[in-house]
Amino acid sequence: MQYLTGVTQTNPTDTILGYRRQIIYHLHFWSLVALAPLTLVQWEAGNPLLAVMLGLFCLGLVIVILLLRLRDRYLFHGRLFAVFAVACCIYSTLINDHNGLYWAYPAIAAIFFLLPMRDALLTVCVLVTSLSAIALQQFPSTEFWRITCSLALTGTFTAVFAWLVGRMQLELTNLATTDPLTGCLNRSQMAQMLNGQIQMRERYERVASLILIDLDHFKHINDRWGHAVGDQVLKEAAERLRRRLRETDYLFRIGGEEFLIVLPETRQKAAEELARQLLTTISYAPFGNGVQTTASAGVTEVIQGETWSTWLNRADQALYSAKDAGRNRSITLRGSPREGSAGANSAQLAGND
Repeated sequence: MQYLTGVTQTNPTDTILGYRRQIIYHLHFWSLVALAPLTLVQWEAGNPLLAVMLGLFCLGLVIVILLLRLRDRYLFHGRLFAVFAVACCIYSTLINDHNGLYWAYPAIAAIFFLLPMRDALLTVCVLVTSLSAIALQQFPSTEFWRITCSLALTGTFTAVFAWLVGRMQLELTNLATTDPLTGCLNRSQMAQMLNGQIQMRERYERVASLILIDLDHFKHINDRWGHAVGDQVLKEAAERLRRRLRETDYLFRIGGEEFLIVLPETRQKAAEELARQLLTTISYAPFGNGVQTTASAGVTEVIQGETWSTWLNRADQALYSAKDAGRNRSITLRGSPREGSAGANSAQLAGND
C-alpha cells in the first residue's frame, strides 16, 4: 500500500494563508511608505492633531509589520488600520477639503482586504456616510453627488471583488484538500493532521487512534462491473463510514479503495469496537447494482515519542495482517515504548476477528 509515496508536506490551506499574509504585509508596508512623509507635511502645514494621528497610525503599522516578519503574528487583525484610516480620512477632509478626501479611495480598498466582509461593510458605510455629510456641508451640491456616488461605487466594486476572491480561495482550498469523488479529505492534509494529534499526545497526554480500512477485492469489482460502478461503490462506502463517525473525527481517502480514519480522544479499545461496526456497515447490504463487498481494517493508538509515519505504518501493518488472515476482519497493533523512543517499527500484535 503506497499511500506514503507522494505525501506532500505543503498544506494547501497554509499556502493560501501564506498569500494572505503577503497581502496584509504589503498593504501595511506601502501604507507606511505613503503616510510617513505626510506626518511631517501636516505638522509643517500647521495641523498638529492630524500629524499626531498619522504618526500613531504609522507606529501601529510598524508594530504590525515587525510582528508579521519576526513572529509571524498578525496583531489587531486589521482593526487598528481601519480605525485610523477612517479617523484620518474624516478629519483630513474636514480641514483639508478635497486633499483629505482623496485618501478615502485607497482606504476603502484596503479595508475590504483586511477585515472580514461584514466588518468591512460596516466600516466603509460609516466612512462613506461621514464623508458624504461633510461634502454636503462644505461643497456645492453637484460635487456632493459626485463624491457620494464615486465613494459608494468604489466601496461596491471593491466589496464584490473581495467577496469573489474570498469565494475563490474557499473553493480552491476545498479542491486542494478534498477527494473530488468521495468528498473525504485527501493526503495533502494527512501529515499535518497526524502531527497535530502527536503534539497533543506529547504536550497534554491526549490519546488518539487510527483505523485504516481497505475494501476487499475491489479490483474484482472494477473488472466485473466497470469503473463507473466501482466509483459508485467508493462514494457510497465513504458515505456509510461518514455516517458512523463523530463530528470531531476525520475521514481521509488515501488510496484507490483505502480510507484512513483519525479518532481524536479515542482509546484503542474504543477504536477496535468502532472498526468492527464500520466493517459491518460496509458488508451489511449490497451497494448499487447489487455489488456486495467486505472490508478489512487495521487499528492502532498513538504512543509517546513516535512520528506520524511510524504511527501510520503500524496501522498499515495491522491492515496487512487482516488481509493475510482472510479479510473481512480488523487487526490491532499495539505500539511498544521502545518503538516510540527509537522510531523503530517493532510492535506487539493483538488480533480482533
